[in-house]
Amino acid sequence: MMATKHLAWTGSIRARRSRSAWPGAALGLVLCGYAAGVSAHGESHQAQAEPADAQAGDSASTTPVAARELGQMSIPDVVLLNQDGREVRFYSDLVKNKTVAINFIYTSCTTICTPMGAVFANLQDRMGARAGKDVQLISISVDPVVDTPQRLKAWGAKFGAGPGWTLLTGSKRDVDDLLKTLKVFTPDVEDHSPILLIGNERKGRWVRAYGLTAPAKLAGIIDSMSGLSQVKASVKASTGQSMAAEYFTDATLVDQRGENVRLYSDLLKDHVVIINTFYASCEGACPVTMGKVQAIQSWLGDRLGSEVHILSITVDAENDTPQRIREYAERFNPRPGWYFLTGVPENVAFVLAKLGQRVDNPGNHKNILIVGNEPTGLWKKALVLAQPAELLEIVDSVLRDGV
Repeated sequence: MMATKHLAWTGSIRARRSRSAWPGAALGLVLCGYAAGVSAHGESHQAQAEPADAQAGDSASTTPVAARELGQMSIPDVVLLNQDGREVRFYSDLVKNKTVAINFIYTSCTTICTPMGAVFANLQDRMGARAGKDVQLISISVDPVVDTPQRLKAWGAKFGAGPGWTLLTGSKRDVDDLLKTLKVFTPDVEDHSPILLIGNERKGRWVRAYGLTAPAKLAGIIDSMSGLSQVKASVKASTGQSMAAEYFTDATLVDQRGENVRLYSDLLKDHVVIINTFYASCEGACPVTMGKVQAIQSWLGDRLGSEVHILSITVDAENDTPQRIREYAERFNPRPGWYFLTGVPENVAFVLAKLGQRVDNPGNHKNILIVGNEPTGLWKKALVLAQPAELLEIVDSVLRDGV
């Protein structure tokens, strides 16, 4: 199992024009070694639940168990403590009128809890602005005697837990009663299972899933529960566009060959994209950034152009003409699939704003890489100063998403 590494830093490339999220709206600096189907070694996973659940395969396995419908559940309004030490009512404050995903962890766990935390970190990224509003992530400690709010807060911080991710503890009696109601209780915390519950109380629909299922699949279940999958299908059916196409639009830019290219249709659609910003007269961070991107280009091999596009977008369109960026691009030997982009300043400013990268002074541009998978909706940010291996790990995780 790969080590999980997170830096708690988040951003957004999503315009605040509506309260609904398009796929992959939130970008997080999540250096996550989780891969779908991670097996948990050295810990028993046999839940003390109904025999039918045990027979369905809640034991540790490299093959995730499909989600199983549970129907309607009675959710108690028990008072617990969140990671900030504040009292919350489980039903009224967290479950009511929301789609929720609930997993079960304890802070001294050394096996399955870490990858389950990584799964939730990935889901948090995918939910974007929906997290804490119509979607709530909840982690309940199965070891409330040991797991104080402070311990839960520190554990969540390792995964960048944000406002839409609540970690819960409380009195042993209250927590045990809740776990029994949810049918996940086990007397020995080391016997707890990698179980994930996803539910929509308003619709009376709950499913039980394997806690290490690929996040893309879990996000699909959440979308189905909340009705967003139908919204996405409706948008595409009525407009012929995906929500990403509607968000980004086909703003026209100009590449280093002087050719017009459309942002969504030519550059983003059906591709993984790696995006950075620069300006041709920059002599500080830009050459360092471009060197890192050049190394990524070499690592990609023949996937560049076919599966992946690299987009280097100027933040100084007033001065960076197509001729100037062509001369600048030649310094880095770009292969087909690596686009150096400028254009009408208003168009460039629009695109940069969509990506959260617009600046008034080119010298203040951000030294980050944005890595996105348009087909699956997963987007991540990485600091350019990260080690090359860490950058490649992020790119690889986005490339493999949904595979």
